[in-house]
Amino acid sequence: MLTKTNRLRKEKDFEGLFKKGKSFKNGFLILKIVQNNLKESRFAFIVSQKVSKKAVLRNKVKRRLRDIVRKNMKEIKKGVDVALITLSGIEKQSFIETKKTLDDLFKKTGLINK
Repeated sequence: MLTKTNRLRKEKDFEGLFKKGKSFKNGFLILKIVQNNLKESRFAFIVSQKVSKKAVLRNKVKRRLRDIVRKNMKEIKKGVDVALITLSGIEKQSFIETKKTLDDLFKKTGLINK
C-alpha cells in the first residue's frame, strides 16, 4: 500500500493531470504525468470495467501496480503526479511482464534513472 502522501485523490488534481499531463503508452499501460511542485510524487491507478467485469481481477491488477510502484519509490523522481491507466489484456499478463512494462515506461518518461 502506498502512503497517503503518495496517493493522488482530489478531483482537481485529476483534472489538472488529464488537461496538462503528457501521455506515454507501452503494452497495456498508459502513463500520464505532470509536475506538481510538491516534495512527494503522487500516483493514481485506473482500472476500468473494460479490463474485466470482475472486481477481483481489477483489484488484483491494481495491487500489482501499487506493489511495483512502492518498491521503486526510492528511485522515482519527486514532485510529479502520475496516473497509470490500464488497457484490456493486462489481466492476462504475469507479474514479471507487468513489472517489465512499467519499468520500461518509467525509463521512457525519465521517472527512473536506471
